[in-house]
Amino acid sequence: MRSYQVFAAMPPDRAIAVMSGLSENAPGMFQQALFAASASMNARPVYLQRQPFEKQVTAVRRALSRVAANGVAEEILAVYFLECRKELLIEWLDLLGIEHEDGILKNDSPVVPEKAELQKARDTFCGVDDDADRSLLLHAFAAQGAIDWPDLEALLDG
Repeated sequence: MRSYQVFAAMPPDRAIAVMSGLSENAPGMFQQALFAASASMNARPVYLQRQPFEKQVTAVRRALSRVAANGVAEEILAVYFLECRKELLIEWLDLLGIEHEDGILKNDSPVVPEKAELQKARDTFCGVDDDADRSLLLHAFAAQGAIDWPDLEALLDG
């Protein structure tokens, strides 16, 4: 699954929660998402900015669900977890033993863990609570261009 597919599969209420977090913690990235949405609608950004928040999010989610928006979708997911849910990102990276500095990978291409190790980490990570961002993080992580871990994708699809 790629990042645009993560947005395509995202329920509207999850999209509202993600965009709400971005608008509060990373307003510049939220503005970039609005600009991407307005460009895909062939509308001026000011038109979308004047709409109610839920309508803005609907337009952003629709725009980010397109193949052409994969790069922007990937960046938005990364910023969401780095700026809004860093504690989850750090927990996941620590479970896998991936070197990072405050959630930012030290190595652009981390070593692929064994399938059993990935499954154990996923089960531990998702078993903590029913926070919907845990599943979203795993899908967003697997969708990152630097991560080519077929075993993780199989675990998430299964």
